[in-house]
Amino acid sequence: MIQFDKKTIKGVLVILCATILFAWCLVNNQVVLDIVNYLFKLTSPFTLGLAMAFVLNVPMSALEKGLFGKIPNKEKNRGIIRAVSLIVTLLLVVLVSALVIFIVVPEIAATFKTIGEKFPHFLARVESQTEDLAIRFPSVALEIEKLTGNTDIWTNILNTVKTFFTSGAMANIVGSTVSIASGLAVGLMNFFIGLIFAGYILAQKEKLGGQLDRLLSVWCRVKTQRRVLYITKLSNRVFTKFLTGQCLEAVILGSMFFVAMTIFRFPYATLVAVLISVTALIPIFGAFIGCFVGVFLMLVQNPMQAVWFLVLFLILQQIEGNFIYPKVVGSSIGLPAMWVMVAVTVGGSAMGIIGMLIMVPIASVVYTVIRDLTVKRGEENLESKQLDNI
Repeated sequence: MIQFDKKTIKGVLVILCATILFAWCLVNNQVVLDIVNYLFKLTSPFTLGLAMAFVLNVPMSALEKGLFGKIPNKEKNRGIIRAVSLIVTLLLVVLVSALVIFIVVPEIAATFKTIGEKFPHFLARVESQTEDLAIRFPSVALEIEKLTGNTDIWTNILNTVKTFFTSGAMANIVGSTVSIASGLAVGLMNFFIGLIFAGYILAQKEKLGGQLDRLLSVWCRVKTQRRVLYITKLSNRVFTKFLTGQCLEAVILGSMFFVAMTIFRFPYATLVAVLISVTALIPIFGAFIGCFVGVFLMLVQNPMQAVWFLVLFLILQQIEGNFIYPKVVGSSIGLPAMWVMVAVTVGGSAMGIIGMLIMVPIASVVYTVIRDLTVKRGEENLESKQLDNI
């Protein structure tokens, strides 16, 4: 028989209130989404700052241990060591970002200039080759005529382009450009606020960690406190290994492309190698973005070169996927390749590029926690069976 004591009544009231709240959220789902969206916009600079602090903590901790690990009276000079390490880390990040920008931006400007000069000749060459193919293969031309109602495909394409530039589409592009510019200004402001917030977190991370321990010890049971601390330490270890391994893998892949493209005399070797290095930070699918850019650039200059570059990309991608990535990144996070692909796909669908970046280590943490709990539960069940058999 159920005893309606104070604890039971309190539990029933909590469940009842939670059920009512859940039902209200289902009925007023649009209001809930608007509230969540407003809170996300309100806290986005601090969320960004927390993410930046987590990323910057990896090189900053390495500097503290590597450069200042053997300094006498380390605890006494911790503030100076932390400040120097943080400043050096920020300078390294700015230096790498400036290096990438100074390499990529002039290359892109020169590339677009070249494309502007060669694109009309490219269209003329493609049109001529299309006409030759139509003469050689009249059956193909007949199928095209059935599909389009006109064999002069290039006239239709040129008319479409002309209509695009003379219609209201350009006005829409101008309006979109204004929206993008305003969004970029807001994004830059959030970035700098987040950077300042990240600096505060990194400067006082031990103090913040101590405050978290005190909160857990006061408000949570010992079992819950241990579980939270275990997951926190596991997350920190997995994210650190993933970030280090992903950056190392991106540098290796970009260097492979630069060397191979230089040896085989492909154009845009520096630009494509840097783009692939940057986009390879996105697991599995990132390098294909750089491949698409490289194929497009070479397609305008020399279509056959674009085909050979695609072959080179597939070869290097197989080497990277089968030998480099499993050793450098896969083994460090302990997540099987199948679940890496699932995590990247789900993260990209949910949150875009940011989701692709963070979902793999999150999936690794979840995978490790479930695996450890399963092993522990299996050992407990085995011990229970052994006791029953005694």
